[in-house]
Amino acid sequence: MKIQLIAVGKMSDAPLVQAVEKYVKRLVHYVPFQLLTVPDVKTTRSMTGQRQKEAEGSVILSSVDARDFVILLDERGKEFTSREFASYIDRRTLSLPGNLVFVIGGPYGFSQQVYDRANDKISLSRMTLTHEMVRLFFVEQLYRAMTILRGEPYHHD
Repeated sequence: MKIQLIAVGKMSDAPLVQAVEKYVKRLVHYVPFQLLTVPDVKTTRSMTGQRQKEAEGSVILSSVDARDFVILLDERGKEFTSREFASYIDRRTLSLPGNLVFVIGGPYGFSQQVYDRANDKISLSRMTLTHEMVRLFFVEQLYRAMTILRGEPYHHD
C-alpha cells in the first residue's frame, strides 16, 4: 500500500516547488509516497470549463486502480485538525486493499465522473487556494500526520 497524490498541471513557482520536494523527500522515510502530476488540458477559446473538467477527469480516472481509495481535496469536503487527519490516515491505511490516492483537480475542479468515483472528500480550507499551495499544504500535513503517528516531536498542540 502506498499513498499517492495526483495533481493536475505542473508547478511553476520555484520556491513552492522546492518546498514540496522537501516534504516529499521527508515523507518517503515514513510511507511509500508518490506525487503524480498529470498534464493540464490545453485550452482553446471554444473549450468550456465543463469540457476541461471532463478531459482532466479522464486522465485522473485512468491513473487510479479499481482497488484504490480515492479522496478528493475539495473545498466542500470534511475538515480535520492535524491530529484528526493523522487518525484518518491511520484508519485508512490499515484497512485498504489498494492505495490511498488523494487528488487535486484543475482550475475548474472535478468532473462529475471523478466525484462519482471518489470514496471521500476532504478540505484543507474552505478558502480557495492555488493548486500549487494546495500541493505544499497537503504534503506538509501528510508529513505532520506521519510524525504524529510515530510520536515524533514535529507537531505541537
